[in-house]
Amino acid sequence: DAEWRNRWVDSKWKGSQMGEWEWSAGEWFGDAEKDKGIRTKDKARFYGISSKLDQPFSNKDKDLVVQFSVKNEGRTTSFCGGGYIKLLGSDIDQEAFGGETPYHIMFGPDLCGYDVSRIHLIFNYNGENLLKDQDIKLDYADKNEFTHLYTLHVRPDNTYTVYLDLEEKSSGSLPEGWAKFPSKEIDDPNDKKPDDWADEEFIADPEDKKPDGWDDIPAETPDPDATRPDDWDDEDDGEWAPPMIPNPEYKGEWKPKMIKNEKYQGPWKPKQIPNPDYDPEIYAYSDIGAVGFELWIVDNGSIFDNIFVGDDIEEAKAFAKETFEITKVEEKKVKDAIEEAKKAEEPDHEPEDDEMEDGDDIDMPSMEEIEEMMAAEGMEDDLFADAAEEQDAKDEL
Repeated sequence: DAEWRNRWVDSKWKGSQMGEWEWSAGEWFGDAEKDKGIRTKDKARFYGISSKLDQPFSNKDKDLVVQFSVKNEGRTTSFCGGGYIKLLGSDIDQEAFGGETPYHIMFGPDLCGYDVSRIHLIFNYNGENLLKDQDIKLDYADKNEFTHLYTLHVRPDNTYTVYLDLEEKSSGSLPEGWAKFPSKEIDDPNDKKPDDWADEEFIADPEDKKPDGWDDIPAETPDPDATRPDDWDDEDDGEWAPPMIPNPEYKGEWKPKMIKNEKYQGPWKPKQIPNPDYDPEIYAYSDIGAVGFELWIVDNGSIFDNIFVGDDIEEAKAFAKETFEITKVEEKKVKDAIEEAKKAEEPDHEPEDDEMEDGDDIDMPSMEEIEEMMAAEGMEDDLFADAAEEQDAKDEL
């Protein structure tokens, strides 16, 4: 609502390199008031903003649901920028909130052209930010300019589900999806593979015999078409012999044919025993006291709205139906009307082969263009330092 400035605090961690937030529904929308959210106003800027919850809480022994919408409206070409929310502690220094600020969970889209398109899901565990082993990939349609809803549901049994637009996108066990989380079970170090374990699916046919004379056929044979040179001198050149060529009769090393092993038992695996280091409270955080967006964005015009933090997935879905579901339908109508109006204003003609038609991919600006934009603003070194930190986190995995 219009009182958003009373709840949100801008970060100053990058000084003049910080972009400005505004309260806006953007350039096109279904409802001019209901579709307003906090919007990134400037291109090629760092962004930081946070809001403290009315009451800090712990999700121990409870579900945790984080949900928000984002509309990446601004795009000169393909959108490039982050769109993830962070769950923070209540002791956050909001004006200093930045890339080094500790957080509990980071969740949301990370987009840049058509090469980077994923939903980030990072958990802090024992002071270390753990990236998911496998990216949660976004499809082509997930990266358009319409509003999309991101929902994370974490449960006390250490499982999770990620939804995009209320459709499941990823789910599973936290220890199985993040290698550095201690697993519930481990291999029994005292369990040994039996000597007679049959782990070969195919074996040599004992009835197959090597044909007689197989080994008598040489791999090479004298070239029958070679002739002794007229100027060959045995005394000077030695006894002449024709060069050797591959023998067409040679069949290589004999091997018996392979047949199915009737005793095959599959790959041997040691039995599993409880992991003494397993943590049944991987999912739990004792002080969830704020939410924030800490981003680097090339293209401006991202609108964040409909933030929900709670412990009831059904309540979150109900909230989405009252907000996102209505926005999704209405903004599509408006966008379609805008496109139809544009077509009506265009002169009738057949498109040339080199003209771009609806649905064609648009290339992302080159890295050189992005670097020039950043250099002009004096922020190139800062961005690459942040990128290096994320790569280091991945390398540690």
